[in-house]
Amino acid sequence: MRRTLKVLSALLSYPTKQLKAAIPEMRVALDGEVRLEQHNRDHLDGLLEELSTSDVMDAQERYVLLFDRTRSLSLHLFEHVHGESRDRGQAMVDLMALYERHGLTLASNELPDYLPLFFEFLSQIPEGEARELLAEVSHILEAIRLRLKKRKTLYSAVFSCAQSLTHAIPQTEEVTALLREPDEDPNNLAALDAAWEAEEVKFGPSTAGAVQCGKEALGVKLRAARRPAPDAPALPPKRPIITYTTLNRA
Repeated sequence: MRRTLKVLSALLSYPTKQLKAAIPEMRVALDGEVRLEQHNRDHLDGLLEELSTSDVMDAQERYVLLFDRTRSLSLHLFEHVHGESRDRGQAMVDLMALYERHGLTLASNELPDYLPLFFEFLSQIPEGEARELLAEVSHILEAIRLRLKKRKTLYSAVFSCAQSLTHAIPQTEEVTALLREPDEDPNNLAALDAAWEAEEVKFGPSTAGAVQCGKEALGVKLRAARRPAPDAPALPPKRPIITYTTLNRA
């Protein structure tokens, strides 16, 4: 499962010439591990083919329209479950602590809930724990997959494949709650401006009660089905730069 997760991580990253050049290596990695059912592999091969034959600038433009300009497709996990509530900050702290316990240290400008980074992290830890953490976010992955499928983009295959690795079925009510959130049209600039408008800054202690830490508390945060308020937007964060290890390494 390790190499498959590394491929999924790479495919959700910003398209570059280096990513395009690595596609043959990704195919070899997937062939060597054989963790995807054939229908999922076929769909993923469609995305690999599209990225390998597309002009890089065209691929970048499609990527930005989907993931950078559309909040409902954000690749930051906690954007979907916490928005800009105080809980998001603590969730970031808990996830960072989990990374550090496994020996992963992030650069200061990287957000730990960035999905390509999360997949890369999962590829480095024991498979059982990786499956468990993937299952915790299965409702988020499913909501994003359905929105991508509605847009008829091959990126939906990445989310189908990630979910197939968990052997978990996302809770319908949690997915439904996420899908009730606004789903912006990236070509509607006025709607996007409204969605990303900065919210009022509030000071004072949180009323959320005692802070919980550790893996169990992180699971609770990841399972949360909705943001605390649909009108609590934020500015889009900077995209982290991720350095990948060799895909076909044992």
